[in-house]
Amino acid sequence: QVQLVESGGGLVQAGGSLGLSCAASGRIFTYAMGWFRQAPGKEREFVAGISRSGATTDYAESVKGRFTISRDDYKNTVYLRMNMLKPEDTADYYCAARQEPFSSRLRGSYDSWGQGTQVTVSS
Repeated sequence: QVQLVESGGGLVQAGGSLGLSCAASGRIFTYAMGWFRQAPGKEREFVAGISRSGATTDYAESVKGRFTISRDDYKNTVYLRMNMLKPEDTADYYCAARQEPFSSRLRGSYDSWGQGTQVTVSS
């Protein structure tokens, strides 16, 4: 299993942008990766996923067209670019990894998780 560390969270105004990074302790080329988020009082939900090859991505309907997931296997890092942020995007954002070809929307299918980074969007 790889160790994952998220960074890049912070406070941003509605309509603004933010970029998150997820750095892995080891090589991630055998892992599909995902981003999840958890708002206060709510369950952790899928946000975006990217396949092992990077050729396939998946997005929750609520972020489609605004968020972009990408990966750089040379840097063992996964990114989440968030544009047109809304107050309802406020949450702790988590990176996850699974040793499968494709990402999944099921949080239980991931082997490794980061500690999370907080994103707050003010109205």
